Amino acid sequence: MRQRFLLAAIALVWLVAGTSALGAGTEEIAILVLKEHGVGSPTLAQPYVDRFTALVAQQNDWAAARGQYLSIRSAVGPFVAARNPHYGMFSLAAFLALRETYRLEVIGRVASTLAGGAQYFVVSKTAADLAGCKGKTLASDHTDDTRFVERVVARGQFRLAEFQVLRNQRPLQSVHQVLNGEADCALIDDAQLSELRHLDVAGDVRVAWKSEPLPPMAVVAFPAAPVAERKGFQASLRGLCQAAAAQLACKEVGIRSLDAASESDYADVVSLYGR
Repeated sequence: MRQRFLLAAIALVWLVAGTSALGAGTEEIAILVLKEHGVGSPTLAQPYVDRFTALVAQQNDWAAARGQYLSIRSAVGPFVAARNPHYGMFSLAAFLALRETYRLEVIGRVASTLAGGAQYFVVSKTAADLAGCKGKTLASDHTDDTRFVERVVARGQFRLAEFQVLRNQRPLQSVHQVLNGEADCALIDDAQLSELRHLDVAGDVRVAWKSEPLPPMAVVAFPAAPVAERKGFQASLRGLCQAAAAQLACKEVGIRSLDAASESDYADVVSLYGR
């Protein structure tokens, strides 16, 4: 999964950078990809991101360009202050938490089978439903944003205080804790569930609860992006994966759809998350 995740990080930056050619100019175009709760590390992904961004900049006659992969939202502030980015791709929870702070404008959406976060599940070997997990140990690496979990994922069906939460850092750690009996239940996303189903020892694990489907990663514009550049970039999204040069990258990253979007496409989850 690490190799696939690195390909995903590389390809996502490559796709964003490649479609920004309409806004080429003398200013460096900085692009930020913030993917939380992924497998792999920014250190491993960044050299590939650098090489791909440089290649795309050369092909599109950019004066300068830089892509940056981050895995924690606390790193966004320093990057924005230093690089003044034009565009970004954000995990849903991070987008909701940071949208007002950085005045992020939704201009697109990218759904990938590898990115995760499209739906959440509570899985268990012993509990048949959500009620059977309450009061028990719930392992997860998604509990760092309580507001997102309770308001957007659970939509009021549960609160984290109703469980003995075992907070993890590694994405697949919670799955293994359910398998070996360290945890009664685990809150995981669709990417983690897919990995679980590939394990030979996962036969006894069942889905006790699932969330409503959620919007995919948001493609956003920062205030630094000029209006004309922004509109051109947004208009190019739909046909990107149809281009011969991008088809392999889209396939490797498991993109189901890449399209223009607007604030209205995320209005429901923005309302749920609240201020």
